[in-house]
Amino acid sequence: MEDKASVDLPKATRETILKNEVIAEGKWVKLEETTYVDRLGKTRIWECIKRTTRKEGMSADGVAVIAVLQRTLHYDCIVLVKQFRPPMGGYCLEFPAGLIDENESPESAALRELEEETGFKGEVTECSPVLCLDPGLTNCTTYLVNVAINGDDCQNVRPKQKPEEGEFVEVVSLPKNDLLQRIEGMLNMGEKHD
Repeated sequence: MEDKASVDLPKATRETILKNEVIAEGKWVKLEETTYVDRLGKTRIWECIKRTTRKEGMSADGVAVIAVLQRTLHYDCIVLVKQFRPPMGGYCLEFPAGLIDENESPESAALRELEEETGFKGEVTECSPVLCLDPGLTNCTTYLVNVAINGDDCQNVRPKQKPEEGEFVEVVSLPKNDLLQRIEGMLNMGEKHD
């Protein structure tokens, strides 16, 4: 016997983008309205933010660097950066990160960004596939790149940052084995002193 409910369901179709319309565009990003057909055949509209900086033929916009500082007789530390982020209205603790330049590999971009933001020089140990960290809002994509830093190497003993114009970054190194507790402690200190 046939189930009546299954007969009455709309036939599923493949989602399809019909058009993208630019609502506003700035130097780094643009706001678009995307019209698409959902799997039930209904036309819908979605607001999206897209980077204006992705070069033709590139699969990702940027890199985020998971850097581990390794020194003799010290705990391994995760190297992070603290900087003011206007969209958040405050300071954020982040992995060093940045955009990939034209004709630059993700690995090269990661090492360049690490040196610019922290002064450290390292060696790439692994690179992820392309990832989208907020696909409900943006088409921005990134690679996560793991980097080992030899903290005993003379060039990494007193590293000098090389920030870009207008970039103010504080380097924060936290022990890997105590990372979450240290971050939580920093957040609690911030709440008490703000």
